[in-house]
Amino acid sequence: MDLDLSHLHALVCGASEGIGRAAAHELALLGADVTVLARRKDKLDEVVAQLPRVHADQQHAALVADLADAAGLRAQVEASLATHAFQILINNSGGPPAGRAIAAEASAYLDAFQRHLLANQLLAQLLAPGMRAGGWGRIVNVISTSVKEPIANLGVSNTIRGAVASWAKTLSRELGGDGITVNNVLPGYTRTARLQQILADRTAATGKDEASISAAMLASVPAARFADASEVAAAIAFLASPAAGYINGVSLAVDGGRMQSI
Repeated sequence: MDLDLSHLHALVCGASEGIGRAAAHELALLGADVTVLARRKDKLDEVVAQLPRVHADQQHAALVADLADAAGLRAQVEASLATHAFQILINNSGGPPAGRAIAAEASAYLDAFQRHLLANQLLAQLLAPGMRAGGWGRIVNVISTSVKEPIANLGVSNTIRGAVASWAKTLSRELGGDGITVNNVLPGYTRTARLQQILADRTAATGKDEASISAAMLASVPAARFADASEVAAAIAFLASPAAGYINGVSLAVDGGRMQSI
């Protein structure tokens, strides 16, 4: 199986922690030159310093940018593109705050739309020309199982994640002929800061202790445990590899079997 990413450049968003950081690590292990992007320079510097280097000329870098700031994001990425193209794009960012859809302000939807769909669109537009020129590209979007089965009390997230999934499916049909695949990874309950926030929100809303909330969540997971971020990252890295060249337009759940739909 060809998983070798040597001499390919990957841009990984939301890479200061959690799934994004784990994805950057896996891509580096496969030989990619990895550029990590997030808002916190100190965290990114730490990530870059700890990324594996499996061959002598492998180089990693960081871009400090906020996905909500389109102008700043464009400037940072264009500066990097002046030195090399990216063959791999991992779109990933933290989810919107919890809450019922009916109670959310319009501003919450607009903010999430900018951070998720519009930021993804901007990055795809910036990176796709280089991918086309090389006849090879991978775009992997980290979304949520909510694109198939909406999750209670995540109204804004359910809505925006669904929009991103539809965008990605459309893009996969437009770019497939250029040798560029577009796929989604749908994490289930994964040990990240996002999961801790969900546990805290549910604890506050119900008055139950965190252990009880965790047990109730795990009761719906056949694997009977939360995922580690590295397990989601492994799926991302595979979809970014040469071996996944004929997988295009799919939404792959990494959820321990929690979803009940096929």
